[in-house]
Amino acid sequence: MPTIDGITEVGIVEVDEDGVREWSHLVRPEGRIPEFIQRLTGITDDMVADAPRFAELAEEIYNRLDGRLFIAHNARFDYGFLRNAFERAGMPLRLPVMCTVKLSRALFPEHKRHGLDALIERHALVVGDRHRALADAQLVWQFWQHIHGCFEQAVIDAAVARIAALPSLPPHVDPAVLDEMPERPGVYLFFGENDLPLYVGKSKDIRSRVLSHFSADHRSGKEMNMSQQLRRIEWIETEGEIGALLLEARLVKERQPIHNRRLRRASELCAWQLVEDGQGGWRPELVRGADLDPGRQDNLFGFFTSKTAATKALRTLAEDHDLCQVCLGLEKVRGGQPCFGYQLKRCKGACIGQEARPVHGARLMMALHKLRVERWPYAGPVGLREGKVLHLVDHWCWLGTARDEEEVHALLASGRPVFDLDIWKILSRALARGRVVPLGSGVPVEA
Repeated sequence: MPTIDGITEVGIVEVDEDGVREWSHLVRPEGRIPEFIQRLTGITDDMVADAPRFAELAEEIYNRLDGRLFIAHNARFDYGFLRNAFERAGMPLRLPVMCTVKLSRALFPEHKRHGLDALIERHALVVGDRHRALADAQLVWQFWQHIHGCFEQAVIDAAVARIAALPSLPPHVDPAVLDEMPERPGVYLFFGENDLPLYVGKSKDIRSRVLSHFSADHRSGKEMNMSQQLRRIEWIETEGEIGALLLEARLVKERQPIHNRRLRRASELCAWQLVEDGQGGWRPELVRGADLDPGRQDNLFGFFTSKTAATKALRTLAEDHDLCQVCLGLEKVRGGQPCFGYQLKRCKGACIGQEARPVHGARLMMALHKLRVERWPYAGPVGLREGKVLHLVDHWCWLGTARDEEEVHALLASGRPVFDLDIWKILSRALARGRVVPLGSGVPVEA
């Protein structure tokens, strides 16, 4: 990853009015070179044992790049490595970036593949030491020369201008934030004047997603309004998509940003619970808000965002399955009188004893089957592993995310939060397909 992995080689082809110059240098990373990188590049630990650290080369590399257009294949990837290496060396790097993958797509839209190997084959580029820094830079330079023999300069200039242009940010946001924004999973937060929360979002790539809000070619009225209000951007990196989803759902509830409608659930959350009716059958009771504990409650069905929605759903089920609305508590009649549905032949007579209550209860249970809420399937809290972290979950409630055993115990001791519908939806999917870790003494957090 650009934020943590080391650079082993830098190769630069400089092109300007003075001609073409090449420069390359091996770099000794902080740790050992991964085996697959050694196989890919041919650069071994022995080869870089006496090479300088990046910090020793930073000034020379910076002088070669400063004030230029940075061109590379999958440019954002290479630029990410360099930018983070320069930051660690105390020299912030800010360059306009142009990606030849995007340029190839723009100029040759009839082709599906635009990787460097595809360009080599398609345009007969001359290959040197493939996957070595300078050799790959030379291939990019060859491609650049090749397109100038295929297209008029105006066509190339227009494509480059579109691709290399710095994304437009709202006028009140510092452009330097672009260089700090990570290309990693996480959550981002938009703030207006007086730190008013405007919006909370999540993405697998924070930088790309944030910039997409300000893309003029698909900006909605809502996003234009938000852009005008925006004053500051924050972000929180996560280990992966699950962590981003969970954190987004929690932050929306905590911050109540004005542009997040979907996740700002009403406080009327409720569900139906079947209880014995004393006549051998079942009747539904509404369980609301803070009384909901789906991990421990039996015969729970739902969920619904209001009593009105819950009642409407139950009434629809009654009509579809010829259930008695008196038995369901949806209609009141004098003792011994049939319900209105019975008169329309939409009830089998449970209200007047023509259908046994146990039979009616069984049919009610079958009608509600698709809405059944699963009980918590574990003996206690569990950890859901994502990368190097554990998301702690207890009875469908997210306790938090831990990176070590101390954090695990602290979260377990903090108590279980109130049930949250959006968190439940995320965890229902994630636990079904993720790696679940039982929690006990000696909790393993590292993968």
